[in-house]
Amino acid sequence: MYTDSHCHITCDDLYERIDEVLQNMKDVSRAMIMCTSEEEFLRALPLKEKDPKFKIAWGWFPEDAKDITEEHFHKLEQAIFNHQIDCVGEIGLDYHWDTSFIEEQKRIFIRQIQMANKAHLPISIHMRDATKDCLDILRTYAQTKIIFHCFSGSVETMKECLKMNSFISLGGPVTFKNAKKAKQVAIACPLDRLLSETDCPYMCPEPYRGRQNEPMYVQYVEKKICELKQLDEDIVCSQIQNNFDSLF
Repeated sequence: MYTDSHCHITCDDLYERIDEVLQNMKDVSRAMIMCTSEEEFLRALPLKEKDPKFKIAWGWFPEDAKDITEEHFHKLEQAIFNHQIDCVGEIGLDYHWDTSFIEEQKRIFIRQIQMANKAHLPISIHMRDATKDCLDILRTYAQTKIIFHCFSGSVETMKECLKMNSFISLGGPVTFKNAKKAKQVAIACPLDRLLSETDCPYMCPEPYRGRQNEPMYVQYVEKKICELKQLDEDIVCSQIQNNFDSLF
């Protein structure tokens, strides 16, 4: 059985065929539904109520930082207070497209870390072209376990991340032929600190690259990790599931 630690199955693209997506993921034993809006969160609640393999994460995405108001924070705080979410995320920094509101991104990021600290919830991190600032903030503020979602950094950066209370999550890119860093990370990262994910509907792994991604494809991420680490699939899948369970 496989573990998808980061899947956006309540986003519009996948939710319109949610019954098919759920049927397809019969070999997935654990899944974290990632929500970046209130609508996605409300869609996720009944899925978790019906099936215990689901956990829910909710947080305000860094690229939306300019639009986040006190009302947004109030809604997230209520979900935390009501024990409706298992993780705060995905949160972090993204300097890839627009660097005109970096300070606002940092403010939103820090505030959500502090909310997670207060509730003793792990955090799922989005870190794109902002490694130094993101790690500096985490070192200063984070007090709970950290998941570096769809990790794309170097082995050296991974080692810095692992000095914190963190896990490294790998997605579809580890299966791509030109993804040298992801493969190096998969080999170097201790198995008891690894997670697998799809980040669906994006980045579908080989041999289905280019398709709309969904949780059933996480098996190809785990199979590639097995190949790279030269370990039996049962060992890798069992440990990744145990890692997930230790977080949530």
